[in-house]
Amino acid sequence: MKLKKMFGLLIYNFFAKYLPQSYSKFSFGSKHIRAACAKLILESCGNNINIERKAVFSSRVEIGNNSGIGVNAFLSGKVIIGDDVMMGPDCIIYTQNHSFVRTDISINSQGNENEEPVIIRNDVWIGGRVIILPGVVINEGSVIGAGSVVTKNVEPYSIIAGNPARLVKYRN
Repeated sequence: MKLKKMFGLLIYNFFAKYLPQSYSKFSFGSKHIRAACAKLILESCGNNINIERKAVFSSRVEIGNNSGIGVNAFLSGKVIIGDDVMMGPDCIIYTQNHSFVRTDISINSQGNENEEPVIIRNDVWIGGRVIILPGVVINEGSVIGAGSVVTKNVEPYSIIAGNPARLVKYRN
């Protein structure tokens, strides 16, 4: 099992990651090559996924059917992505933060807080350059506006935007 994952990481990081974007006129099958690598690397991987160019992600990511990770995205730690999720370019998803509670020692000496997985449910659209912080749950049918910083859970079928992200309206 470890050998298979190492092989997938090797092929992805030294070759597939740098292939053209999947929607490029001359993509050379990059979508399928990156998807094949993801199936070797990820904890769980659905069908018809799309990992875009230069995406960086943890092997602990789970991704559902017909979902994608955007160009230059960065996903750290345990991230669970449902079915039919679209992600724009340059998105960042964090699952851990620095500890900074104590004032008697420097922040860089306090280490990290415990990991809090991020969950993105089905049928979600995440715009470009969105940042999602640890422990956030983005519920089904939601839209996250470009450039938003998501610090709290997102209600189903809501449209949120801003820094920090706030409810703009509901989809229905």
